[in-house]
Amino acid sequence: MVEDHSTNTISRVFVGRQREMADLSAALDAALSGRGGLVMLVGEPGIGKTRTAQELAMLAGARSAQVLWGRCYEEQGAPPYWPWIQPIRAYVQQAGAEQLAAEMGPGATIIAEIVPEIGVKLPELKTPPTLEPQQARFRLFDAITTFLKNVAQRQPLILVLDDLHWADRSSLLLLEFLAREIGNSPLLLLGAHRDIELFRAHPLSQTLGALVREQHFQRVQLDGLNQQEVGELVEGNAGVALTLEAEEVIRSRTNGNPFFVCEVTRGFTPETITQGQEWASAIPEGVRDAIGRRLNRLSEQCNEVLTTASIIGREFDFRLLTILTGEISEDQLLQAVDEAVSAHLIEEVHGQRDRYQFSHALIQQTVADEVTTSRRVRLHARISEALEALYGDEAEVHAAELAHHFAEAQTSAGISKLVRYSLLAGEQALAAYAGDEAFEHFERGLVARDMTLSGTEAAPDGEAASLLFGLARALSATGVGHQLLEAFATLSRAFDYYAKAGDVTMAVATAEFPIASPRHRIPGASELLARTLSLVPEDSHQAGRLLSRYGGIIGGAEGDYEGAQQALGRAISIARRERDVTLEVQALGNASEVSAAYLH
Repeated sequence: MVEDHSTNTISRVFVGRQREMADLSAALDAALSGRGGLVMLVGEPGIGKTRTAQELAMLAGARSAQVLWGRCYEEQGAPPYWPWIQPIRAYVQQAGAEQLAAEMGPGATIIAEIVPEIGVKLPELKTPPTLEPQQARFRLFDAITTFLKNVAQRQPLILVLDDLHWADRSSLLLLEFLAREIGNSPLLLLGAHRDIELFRAHPLSQTLGALVREQHFQRVQLDGLNQQEVGELVEGNAGVALTLEAEEVIRSRTNGNPFFVCEVTRGFTPETITQGQEWASAIPEGVRDAIGRRLNRLSEQCNEVLTTASIIGREFDFRLLTILTGEISEDQLLQAVDEAVSAHLIEEVHGQRDRYQFSHALIQQTVADEVTTSRRVRLHARISEALEALYGDEAEVHAAELAHHFAEAQTSAGISKLVRYSLLAGEQALAAYAGDEAFEHFERGLVARDMTLSGTEAAPDGEAASLLFGLARALSATGVGHQLLEAFATLSRAFDYYAKAGDVTMAVATAEFPIASPRHRIPGASELLARTLSLVPEDSHQAGRLLSRYGGIIGGAEGDYEGAQQALGRAISIARRERDVTLEVQALGNASEVSAAYLH
């Protein structure tokens, strides 16, 4: 069984949840018998979704199933598919090369594009052929689905995806894809998400709307504990039995939320609780006050360290804290961290050296919310610079994380590095077939440069052209209808700069990019290709690639059969001369479609 990499529990005991556990156990039984499914644990923050998932994971492990965990990251900066990368990476690290190759099959080279550890375990992998964005995304989804189903056939698999309300759109699309394919597999998907943060346009709302129609989809709602269960929880944690009156006070103040119950009773000793009901009036109305009281008991130095850590994010690295808190010694920093661990405000991340996380997202949020805007901006600026120093030559690999912090520090740090890392992060997201995330990165870079997204003017420089070209590709990967027209208009702005600057290589790259199928009519597309053909030698390899797409468009979308056949014939000749099999297949395919359309 793969180790549980989820967060530690907020309580040592598990009370109540008989009905919910019965539903989860039934789903587990079904999966173990070969009838896979998807269960969503739903509830407010602190209600015990992760703790309940851990309980099911223990049951699954006792029945010889393996459990893999993935968790979404609240802050921006995580790579696309992060909740999927974590469990796949954990499995890859403990699997033998021969077993991994058998379970991944041809999909290994595709999955390795988002999980580089696969390439280390299987070094002979080759780069997969280039496909249009939507085809490439389908290929990735199919490869991951096949792999997980193969893993489950060897040993029943429980895949837990926590905090899905923070999931990126690409991860949710993969969840939709996989959920539809596991009905006949010993594979249980267990998701957990908050319900109070979902609005109609939230990406997860759209995913849930699509999944609710699936036969093997189930929703398990977690509500507050009743009065008796609150008493059992406090007794299990504090070792003291409450009076009925005390149980009712705590229940009414916390609505039975396990995290809130633990927080508001953590500051009271068993002696205090049993002395009477005077302490009840001291229970804060909100959990923020309860967390605040715990913070007030810490040293000033510990609070300073936690404040810095909260701006880094839910998880943080000790090495980064060392750089950011250079005014105190490493021993003092260790003392502050140990103090916070002892207070159960932070905890070590299992299996990762010198890495910590806030024990609950609400604790991190409470600390971060007390930071003034001006101080927050300056902290993000310091974090950005420290991360660059920490990553060194590998900084570009962490472009999304750096772009996030530089964006938050924009008023202090300027836009230069924000734009640079946004551009890099966008390209990395496109390489991972995550068009939605790529769009956000490129859009952020353009907004930082005060460029209109829907304008018609050419890019003023190469950096702007790169952002526009990236935005166009992201739009084409996710858009339909008018969005494809918008993608082409954006691409044209980049092309105009490259053509004017005499950058023929990039002009060709923009012009030949497949915004849409050649059969999809996009006004101006054939004219742009014709302009590009005038920039290159008429019998060159570049001309062959352009002619293939040009012929497909004028024949498929514009009905110029003779012109299309002439252009495609030239493309085929160039492809054969250059021994470019990919181009030859593409040109022959376009010629076949044009002929079929003409005959029809």
